[in-house]
Amino acid sequence: MIVDDDPDIAGFVAFNLEMHGYQVMRARDGQEALELMETRRPDLAIVDWMMPRMDGVTLTRMLRAEQLTSALPVIMLTAKGMTVDKVVGLTAGVDDYLVKPFDNAELIARVSATLRRNKEMREVSPLTGLPGNARVRREVADRMKAGGEYSVGYIDIDRFKSVNDVYGFDRGDEFITALARSLHKAVATIKNPSVFLGHIGGDDFVFICAPEQVLPLTQRTVTDFEQAADQLYDPADAERGFIEVPDRRGNKNRAALVTLSIGVAQATFEGRRFTDPRVVIAVASEMKKVAKSQPGSYVAIDRRRSDSDTDE
Repeated sequence: MIVDDDPDIAGFVAFNLEMHGYQVMRARDGQEALELMETRRPDLAIVDWMMPRMDGVTLTRMLRAEQLTSALPVIMLTAKGMTVDKVVGLTAGVDDYLVKPFDNAELIARVSATLRRNKEMREVSPLTGLPGNARVRREVADRMKAGGEYSVGYIDIDRFKSVNDVYGFDRGDEFITALARSLHKAVATIKNPSVFLGHIGGDDFVFICAPEQVLPLTQRTVTDFEQAADQLYDPADAERGFIEVPDRRGNKNRAALVTLSIGVAQATFEGRRFTDPRVVIAVASEMKKVAKSQPGSYVAIDRRRSDSDTDE
């Protein structure tokens, strides 16, 4: 959406964006922009600073105050170059600036960069800062295209529900962030090639690495996480090695302290090759269920050579 009362500037911006494949709608001021957004939600707004009825700063503040538009990226289009004016805009929630006069190359570059940053932010878990499902699938697809060997691991926390039931969701979030920190620490000790980490929701995490990195990565993660988790329990529960979880009838059932179940799918030159990222993740999830059938923290690695093999 282009919000500008100058038809020449709005037309120039619209023409160049359309030439690069963007769909464009226009509003003459902030008030008209808000009215249009009630029925059509843009992916980005290019907003002029000085406009009648409602200026760009006021419009940006109103967008940030509304839940449905609070994350909408805004580029401020302005002739103002003073630092104090930019501070006002940034304080209101502006993502970037285009200072008049500007050329087509700068316009397209800033629009592309702002959209990319916004997409990346939407895909990141606010709790752990790790990328989510869509980014995980793209990373697996990239490994497939590269044609090399790789492993995809699926991790979750055993008996995590019992933590939420006894201590509440805030304490549960602490266990999740503890696992994220343990994974980061483990990755930091491993040499190239780089390891990818993802958080696909709740207590479920994914890592993508070289096959030879799986055991060092998982062993360090398990050791560090179990030590960190012990500190998150109430001291009495940690000392006795279990927590008491009430059921609907008021009875208390014992739940052991949390451990990790890790399932791993591997694409190797001698073993399986995959053509669909969803299949790789499904195999890793399947192996995670195998790991859950074992006591304590456990890593189950799929070693089948083809889909028809059943040995693990």
